[in-house]
Amino acid sequence: MARRETYLDHLSAVRLFSSCSRRELGKIAKAGDELPVETGHVLVTQGDAGRECYVVIEGTATVKRGNRKVATLGPGDCIGELALLDHGPRTATVVADGKMTLFVLGSRQFASVLEDVPSLSRKVMAELASRVRELDSKIFG
Repeated sequence: MARRETYLDHLSAVRLFSSCSRRELGKIAKAGDELPVETGHVLVTQGDAGRECYVVIEGTATVKRGNRKVATLGPGDCIGELALLDHGPRTATVVADGKMTLFVLGSRQFASVLEDVPSLSRKVMAELASRVRELDSKIFG
């Protein structure tokens, strides 16, 4: 039970899922799997099609665009959540800095959750609209 609560806490930190109820987060948690990875494992490669997202449960990873480090991710951070909605190209490469534990959720599993919990679709759309407004404000003022 403690592990499930950890998943829910980390999922609630993911911006795409931040407005979800504990019940909705529980549905998402049941749809995914735990994935242990070793030091140096490439989680995603820039330019590759995305088909799943990862939430960091334990450990850290380095994010690179081109050959330039742009971020370090740790517990509660999400990698590739937009891949749940489209299969667009990854915008960065992410490599495990050490041993990690990840929660992985595939786009098919997420689509099943959306069908099962229609209220979740509205929340995801609202979050995406918020991101578009935020980007619009940054670009156009």
